[in-house]
Amino acid sequence: MNSKIPMPTDPQVAHGVQSSAREAWRMFEIIAEFVTATERLRAIHPAVTIFGSARVKPDSAAYLQAEDIARRLSDAGFAVISGGGPGIMEAANKGAFAGASPSIGLNIQLPHEQHANPYQDISHTFQHFFARKVMFTKLSSAFVMMPGGFGTLDELFEALTLVQTGKVRRVPLILVGSGFWSGMTAWIRDRLAADGMVGPDDPELLQVIDDPQAVVDAIFDHYHARGFEPTTAEREAEFAL
Repeated sequence: MNSKIPMPTDPQVAHGVQSSAREAWRMFEIIAEFVTATERLRAIHPAVTIFGSARVKPDSAAYLQAEDIARRLSDAGFAVISGGGPGIMEAANKGAFAGASPSIGLNIQLPHEQHANPYQDISHTFQHFFARKVMFTKLSSAFVMMPGGFGTLDELFEALTLVQTGKVRRVPLILVGSGFWSGMTAWIRDRLAADGMVGPDDPELLQVIDDPQAVVDAIFDHYHARGFEPTTAEREAEFAL
């Protein structure tokens, strides 16, 4: 018998039984969260998610640019999704709220509670970050990345990894703010790609666009030939997220 593997009678294992039971029940909470979000949001299509810093002020250039992009996307027929909080998230919801298509906020419960902005036609709150991330991915036909910090980078690289690995279909990944993103894109190209850490064509998965209307046009250009609906194979791949 392998002595490395703890036996059920070991004190440390017995002590963890109660905790394990709680974790098992938590799985039902998570399943319920997915079901509720899927049922409530399944009609939102096509949609574009806008990510960016919660710390941006309403009079900043990035806030105003995000609001402009969101309004153009909304009037062009896209629901606009954000994290539902302040900063760029508020700007995205505000622009879409004034437009023709729904403004969606996927909020998150935090220890230092994030307040929901008032510009949401649909506001849905998650307890778990990963359930929220899955819904961002499943709902979005494109991602627009405004300047942001660690959270924005996390969301960017998660979307980029899913596209690169073929776990989701290829969608537009648009970086807005060439001055902000240029250092990162140069590092991806000149270090990661040059050293063989990513494929030679992987840097091309990202587009850097500064003009608000050009952002909308790039999304339409991407889907011009294929349409917004995923193929059967793409839908099956998304089930494995």
